[in-house]
Amino acid sequence: QEALGESGGGSVQAGESLRLSCAASKLTTCTYDLEWWRQPPGKEREFVSEIDSRGITRYADSVKGRFTVSQDNAKTTAFLQMRSLKPEDTAIYYCNVSTIPTLHPPSCRFPMNYWGRGTQVTVSS
Repeated sequence: QEALGESGGGSVQAGESLRLSCAASKLTTCTYDLEWWRQPPGKEREFVSEIDSRGITRYADSVKGRFTVSQDNAKTTAFLQMRSLKPEDTAIYYCNVSTIPTLHPPSCRFPMNYWGRGTQVTVSS
């Protein structure tokens, strides 16, 4: 039913690593950015990282230098490699396909978002 499904979350100690995976179905033929977001306990959802259709990546300051976003060659799976994890990284992590509006084809003219259900990451000090 869900277009995106995250996996790889779990509980780790501070300083350890996790790799999250995002299995993507046939979501859209429109141009899109693949994004990772997270929602810490009691806080609003926040941007973590993205990779655009050209492979250009962007990271939140809080994770830059520690997290790496990537996709496999077929773009069927996205990854978020998380290193040197900190307790403040504890959150539910979400994968999102965010389309970039284009005039043609007309079906792509409005932005669309396709969210995964999220995976829990817990980092203990």
